[in-house]
Amino acid sequence: MTSMQWKNLLSPHRLGSGEPGRITPERSPFQRDFDRIVFSGSFRRLQDKTQVFPLSGNDYVRTRLTHSLETSSIARSLGTAAGVFICREFDTGGAHPSDIGAAAAAAALAHDIGNPPLGHAGEEAIRDWFENSAVGREMQDEMTLPEQADFRKYDGNAQGFRILARLEMPDHVGGMQLTCATLGTFAKYPGSATSRLKKCGVFQQDFALFAEVAESCGMLPDGDAAWHRHPLSFLLEAADDIAYLTVDFEDALRMGLIEYGELERLFLEIIDSEHSREYVNTLPSPPRKAEFLRARAIGVLVRAAADQFIARHDELLAGTWKTPLTEAIPQRETLARIRERSVTNIYNHRSVAEVVGAGFELVTGMLDAFMPCLNELAREQSGGRRASCRSRRIGAMLPDLAVPGVCTGTPAYCRMLRMLDYISGMSDHYAVSLYQKLKGISL
Repeated sequence: MTSMQWKNLLSPHRLGSGEPGRITPERSPFQRDFDRIVFSGSFRRLQDKTQVFPLSGNDYVRTRLTHSLETSSIARSLGTAAGVFICREFDTGGAHPSDIGAAAAAAALAHDIGNPPLGHAGEEAIRDWFENSAVGREMQDEMTLPEQADFRKYDGNAQGFRILARLEMPDHVGGMQLTCATLGTFAKYPGSATSRLKKCGVFQQDFALFAEVAESCGMLPDGDAAWHRHPLSFLLEAADDIAYLTVDFEDALRMGLIEYGELERLFLEIIDSEHSREYVNTLPSPPRKAEFLRARAIGVLVRAAADQFIARHDELLAGTWKTPLTEAIPQRETLARIRERSVTNIYNHRSVAEVVGAGFELVTGMLDAFMPCLNELAREQSGGRRASCRSRRIGAMLPDLAVPGVCTGTPAYCRMLRMLDYISGMSDHYAVSLYQKLKGISL
């Protein structure tokens, strides 16, 4: 059976650099990836992007920034724990367990960097607008079928890879020129919208860049236009699952959406420790108790997920393991109950749904306003009819949407992609402010 090899999967080659890269003891190339992401503008904007509770006035509640930092911390622990086994048993090309932890941490730090404003409603709005609006349907006629698929299956994962590999540091081939190991780990859906993958992980325009990542890492092909996942991406996925299933529940307690007794019961099921059960009773308040239980639950889940990764290691390298690690650990039934409760009573709570619904209309409204104007201005530049006064005025509100390098694709595809680069980069408050200006609500 063909399997991936760790000495390739931990490739220090920097995307687009033309250099092979190397792992050095004084500073891990994956730590450098982490630092590049931390200092990027796209990462900083996550401080004003929704995790669960949009535009919350509670300073304790997580944003995408704090969620990403917490997920990265968990991924580092998972990667290092798995790395002890990997480095003991396999040729890693000179990588140490801490290097594997650093690669997982860097990828996890960026895992939500492509999310549009106001949560997943933004992704849904983009897909809906392209499929159902008059302007979207008109643009479809000017695109190839694979280009259309990018927007029918539009996803923040593909936008995230585009940010890392093209939009940040756009004057460089490969954008931020992160290592292929980090970018491979980042890719939860390593393929295009035309593949059989559930979601679009790479846009057509960026496909050649990801192909370089896959080749450098020795990722195995999985049908047309896709690859089997990098094994470390399962650790990133587990870190994300652990983070949101525990800390979102804690946030819900702070927001008054669940009772402390329910949190205690479910978290103690995960921890399964009489000492923890006794100690939590000595703490003075529900928030303090919840913090302790959340921390202990995360520790138990990290160990369980790392153990499952090691147990399924051969299947992961062969590309035959497809199940999230958190759905295979002993605590999976308790996590499933937390997930069900969260979906039913937290993520769909009226206070969340009202703002998320407004976010759907906000993103749709910006596309309704901007795309017809951008299309008119493009036709004028191509020698067509002069654009309307409205298109000129609204078009003047837009920044320069050009991306350095040759635009590969039909003109309509490139215009739509550049517009989504702009919208997806907005913070929540900036998007609300811009929409209000577009509608004349505020000036």
